[in-house]
Amino acid sequence: MNTESNIDKTSNWVIVADEAQAIVYAQATRRTQLLEIFSLQNESARRKKANLTSDRDGRSFDSHGHGRHSMTNEKTDPKTHATTVFAKEIAGRVSRAMHGGQCRAYSLIAAPRFLGLLRAALSTAGVAEPSIAIDKEVVGQDSSVIQDLLDSEAGR
Repeated sequence: MNTESNIDKTSNWVIVADEAQAIVYAQATRRTQLLEIFSLQNESARRKKANLTSDRDGRSFDSHGHGRHSMTNEKTDPKTHATTVFAKEIAGRVSRAMHGGQCRAYSLIAAPRFLGLLRAALSTAGVAEPSIAIDKEVVGQDSSVIQDLLDSEAGR
């Protein structure tokens, strides 16, 4: 795997992601080979929901009467929270690279169930829209499959 320091500073990044993993490739031009520069893992995505929480919400008695209830009003799914945090981590890396001049543009290929969340995180991080966005599950596929997808989308 290459490191960010030995990649052309004006490269395009291609981010291939789902809830559990993100692989970032660099490409000098649209026709050059994809080089993996780093990957990120979300171990929480692979764990069971029951293993992400310790126990039930805190309990409290009503100040008037004999009722008892949970102290939280809204329930947040732990897996959804972990996925949101992961999307923000990816967005932070892309934002730092773009603002630091390490990449000039990026393309995004993400699982459909993760693409919207990732786009929202990138927007919040102050990153411009991707030059290409593809909603397809290709994490773990060969780089030639990814290149074919980029070529077919760019040809539209």
